[in-house]
Amino acid sequence: MKKIILALAFSGILLAGCGNGNNAATSSSAKEDTAKITAVGSTALQPLVDAAQESYTQDHPNIQISVQGGGSGTGLSQVESGSVEIGNSDVFAEEKEGVDASKLVDHKVAVVGFVPVVNKDVGVKNITKEQLISIFTGEIKNWKDVGGKDEAIQVVNRAAGSGTRATFEKWALNGKEPIQSQEQDSSGTVKKIVAQTPGAISYLALSYVDDSLQALELDGVKATNENITNNKWTIWSYEHMYTNGKPDKALAAFLKYMTSDAVQSGPVKELGYLPITSMKVERSADGTIK
Repeated sequence: MKKIILALAFSGILLAGCGNGNNAATSSSAKEDTAKITAVGSTALQPLVDAAQESYTQDHPNIQISVQGGGSGTGLSQVESGSVEIGNSDVFAEEKEGVDASKLVDHKVAVVGFVPVVNKDVGVKNITKEQLISIFTGEIKNWKDVGGKDEAIQVVNRAAGSGTRATFEKWALNGKEPIQSQEQDSSGTVKKIVAQTPGAISYLALSYVDDSLQALELDGVKATNENITNNKWTIWSYEHMYTNGKPDKALAAFLKYMTSDAVQSGPVKELGYLPITSMKVERSADGTIK
């Protein structure tokens, strides 16, 4: 009988110990930082941040993350004003007029290549860079003039303030401004319009390109990851997530996650971006290559 009583007493101690442990775990979970983070800006970067926040918030249910587009200019101006916690941008803050870059902290999370895309019906797969510039500046107006079918060229642009547009103008058009044409605020909308409009041409991040479009080669060079990493294909940019000053604990933890192996080896590659570590060159805000 004494043995039974002792065994029951010992079991009670164990159960009590287990209960205390669970309560401690629950208490620890409850004490995890609670935060609301809003990231606004680049639509080229948006798919990556969307994918990362989904997995991150599953493991950190007390963190709420909202991801919105609007273009790099919007992201930079809103994070500078303190309206949002993160400004997503395809360009350095120093490149944006009206933005005080000294207030912002740059967090590079990936590299993205951009490529001119056309409706598959135009009959062209490769043009020269000079021809590309002439198309976007309105000097060439028909696809037959660059080896395609007899069809009028329909230029589709991103809106002013778009980092994708700024990158394309700088590195694909040698700084020249394209002709006035229909403008769209979102990469997703551009993709649909080009795919559905005969004669259409525009430009997209590689993460948006699929077999509904024809990506153009320039002077026989393809927009591949390898060509981007060594700068043989020059139309690329860093993907930046800017904060207004040093981020707080919760924000810093999410930004650190963006450059973790889980994201860099997962969504970054799966969605058509390049990991920062894969680059064989480094580009500064003024365009200098190291």
